[in-house]
Amino acid sequence: MTRHRSERTGRSRKRVAAALLAALMLAGAAPLHADEYDSQEAGHPVRILAYVLHPVGFLLDALIFRPAHWVGSHEPFRTLFGQRDDPY
Repeated sequence: MTRHRSERTGRSRKRVAAALLAALMLAGAAPLHADEYDSQEAGHPVRILAYVLHPVGFLLDALIFRPAHWVGSHEPFRTLFGQRDDPY
């Protein structure tokens, strides 16, 4: 089967529109700047510990705590754990 001319021009117009939109988005993007390095703050032992523990906490939140909250907010667990609709 051959494609109709209108189908080909419709697809090419969509491609041109997508390319123009992508060019506009790239032209309007502002460069990002990193935070300034502060040697007194970055070398603090608690800060170094935070660099190690933050990914662990993020994974626990994403893999355990959020799904557990979701399960606990639906019946029958909602009633079992005593969650109510009213805030007080």
